[in-house]
Amino acid sequence: MYSPLNSHQGSSSSPAMEQLNEVVDQELDIEENPDEMTEDELEIIEEHDNEGGGVGEQKGDGGNEEPAMPFEKKQRKKKSTVWDDMKIVKLDNGIEKVQCNHCKELFAKSITGATSQHKRHLNACLQKKMAMGEQNRMKQQVLSFTEGPSDGITSITNFSYDHAKVRELASHMVLAHEYAFSMMDHVVFNKFMKVVSPFYKKITRQTVKEDCISTYQLEKRKLKSVLKSASRVSITTDLWKSGQKIQYMVVTGHFVDSDWALQKRVLNFCNVPPPHTGVIIADALSKCFIDWGIENKISSITVDNASYNDACVRRLREDFSLRKRLSIAGKIFHVRCCAHILNLLVQDGLNQLGDVIDTVREGIKYLNNSEGRLNQFAKIAKQLQLPSRKLILDCPTRWNSTYLMLASALDFKDVFPRYEDIDPGFHYVPSDYEWLQVEEVCRFLGIFHEITDMISGSDYPTSNIFLVELYRIKELLNEKALDISDQIRTMSLSMSVKFDKYWGETNVLLSLGAIVDPRYKMVLIYHAFPIIYGEEEAAVKIDEIKQLLYELYNEYVDTHFSSLAGEQPRQSVKQEC
Repeated sequence: MYSPLNSHQGSSSSPAMEQLNEVVDQELDIEENPDEMTEDELEIIEEHDNEGGGVGEQKGDGGNEEPAMPFEKKQRKKKSTVWDDMKIVKLDNGIEKVQCNHCKELFAKSITGATSQHKRHLNACLQKKMAMGEQNRMKQQVLSFTEGPSDGITSITNFSYDHAKVRELASHMVLAHEYAFSMMDHVVFNKFMKVVSPFYKKITRQTVKEDCISTYQLEKRKLKSVLKSASRVSITTDLWKSGQKIQYMVVTGHFVDSDWALQKRVLNFCNVPPPHTGVIIADALSKCFIDWGIENKISSITVDNASYNDACVRRLREDFSLRKRLSIAGKIFHVRCCAHILNLLVQDGLNQLGDVIDTVREGIKYLNNSEGRLNQFAKIAKQLQLPSRKLILDCPTRWNSTYLMLASALDFKDVFPRYEDIDPGFHYVPSDYEWLQVEEVCRFLGIFHEITDMISGSDYPTSNIFLVELYRIKELLNEKALDISDQIRTMSLSMSVKFDKYWGETNVLLSLGAIVDPRYKMVLIYHAFPIIYGEEEAAVKIDEIKQLLYELYNEYVDTHFSSLAGEQPRQSVKQEC
């Protein structure tokens, strides 16, 4: 093979020429035996090809430059990635160096065009790493935000589609909002989910049905494990009839968990067909307790004041007594619902108003039956510059809703006669005297409404405040029994009879709850019992409460020491008379 270089091989040459001859020989060697070259050597030659030029080639792209001299290297475009972060600089003394764009460090320029040392430097260059980190932060990334246990607290993680998690949350959505299973087959819903995430896969109605059952079983197992750590569980239960005339019973468990937090869980919601006898209800409750594994942990059952509930609790007490699982011989097992007693109390007083409540209720029903009537009624209220409130229709079995209905109607008492003038069919306008009665009753029942809201709370303990509110009710009834208004005086006397009937017996649990409150202790008992039960009977009931306190304390002591291996039960504490 002829080459201009071969014609000079036998003669003397300059050092530069000899070095160039060696490079060309290396290139020829690589072409003939490329497999014998190492990776670094291949990289060196590749860089040389990128930077050097061929014999007789011209500079530039348009051919306007002068032809290159023989054996002169052509400056071609550099293709190595190191030149994205480095550049060639010429020093004052004319020597060319390679400079890092990030840390400005200088390196010797290789005659052969090798860049291995430059790559090693860029891999370890701290300034470059800092610059790359800033660029990465500027780039948009897909993140996933997960809600924490409280509002305002979230955790951020990298997003990855998890279809199993989507199915789980879909079942929670259907259960929580009572959606139909067919919702998952809706075309628009699936289009919406596809836009939210292109990875979304359609969930059929049969799949979400099975997932809902699986979710229920999973949550039930979780709750069972939580109930195992609870030493005592209090039960509340109630029955009612739905709009479809179906009888339902709900069972709710209240307990303190291992973190001393008050918990409330619905344990059962089932159909209980009539007849609603005490035996049938007791059997349904027993099955529920066994299913949840708490048949030996029941401390009390709170029910309404119905005869079948009394028979139910009596049967359950007998069953639990045989297993010796009742606390202090079942003296705190049966608890009558205070809110229900208060409802019966006030309903008896509201009956004294007679036809006034019926007149207001029927008038609101008449207005609610037509949108045009409500608009006309609201127009009159606006002309009188009355507050923009709405009329409330009550539920006759709930006295507090009746109170709210009367209170809202009072705000529109001037609108009723004006609306009667423009609507001949409206005959539900109370007289001025009847409005005065409603105003007096609302002022009187406002305190009962406040007490009902307080004792009906479910997110905080209420057993310690019942006795205080019970004392307030009795004191209020005694005060209103001497009121100058015949209407209020009659209501107070009627409600006092109901009070003595339902609370004539000592409610042990309410008293114990108040005593363990460090703000009250026994002081509240000594102060409230004479007002509630009278001076003579109060002394007897206070002695009963003291005796129960000693029994309850001794029971806890025995339970504690019997749970310790090798310990004998501690001697019981006796009451000092």
